Amino acid sequence: MSAITHEQSLEQFHEQLAYVLANYHSHGKHISNYHNVVIGGLGGSGIGGRIARLAFLQQSPVPVEVFSEYGLPAYANEKTLVILCSYSGNTEETLSMFAQAKAKGCDMICVAASGKLKDLAAEHGLAYYSVALGYQPRMTLGFGLGTLVMIMGELLGGDSTALIQEVEHMFQNSASIVEKARAMYSVYKPTIANKFVVVCDLPYEAVAIRFCQQIQENAKGEAFVSVLPEANHNMIESYYEKHDTNFLFLNSGTNPRVNARFEFLHGVLTKLGNVIYQYPVSDASIKTQFEVIHATDWVSIWASNDKGADNMQVGIIMQLKGHLEGLK
Repeated sequence: MSAITHEQSLEQFHEQLAYVLANYHSHGKHISNYHNVVIGGLGGSGIGGRIARLAFLQQSPVPVEVFSEYGLPAYANEKTLVILCSYSGNTEETLSMFAQAKAKGCDMICVAASGKLKDLAAEHGLAYYSVALGYQPRMTLGFGLGTLVMIMGELLGGDSTALIQEVEHMFQNSASIVEKARAMYSVYKPTIANKFVVVCDLPYEAVAIRFCQQIQENAKGEAFVSVLPEANHNMIESYYEKHDTNFLFLNSGTNPRVNARFEFLHGVLTKLGNVIYQYPVSDASIKTQFEVIHATDWVSIWASNDKGADNMQVGIIMQLKGHLEGLK
């Protein structure tokens, strides 16, 4: 069986949401039983946690944090719910967090396609959610984020089924999203070899990180995130001349003062002749964030193709894994 390509994963993205809806089962947990929630994961398996955290930021009565590390914070204890995500189930940092969570007496939920994390969940009788095999981890955001939205919705006493159904329906015909992606890419195509800087507000920080990850892994390019209003207190002082940068603006529009900051920065960069595209969004709903992720994922693939980069291979990452294995 040939590997699923990035193009295929995007064209069939609705199938990931359908999988989540078909395989989700109640975990029976409620936020009132916990003092905090920790979501652990790295790379393509970790970004869903960052997006979910921000999506539920105004609903959760307890802190929800995301860790992409070997360890858990000192405050993690028996009143902590730890949600661990690893597509392969063998991510060494995530397995280290699992061991610490057990030692600290934390409750746990595991999301994995296979591997040791799946086995450990079964061994310890933990709530476990499956992910379909055959994908590159960074292709599986529909599985991971969709599952986390369901988990968090139930944890907060709700039901996210209708929301995920709506997102699935949107991707059954994603032609309009692809057209938005093409409009965006047409702006960047002449300077596609330049680095990317995504300027965003807090609701879109995780989506911005996702795009940068995709540019880095798929198109082998540099990409960075700059969040307003904080960046107006420092980053803005670096813009007295034109930069070899592709700027992407992601603004939820939810804060009038931040809107004014975006407007000012756009004017500064435009006067200098910088390359800028402001994605047309008017809210920070899960559905809209899925749309932006889908469009920017396409941009990363087209960028890799135009640069002649192999978006299916991550050679240096594999070298690193070999290096770390040799140190054991």
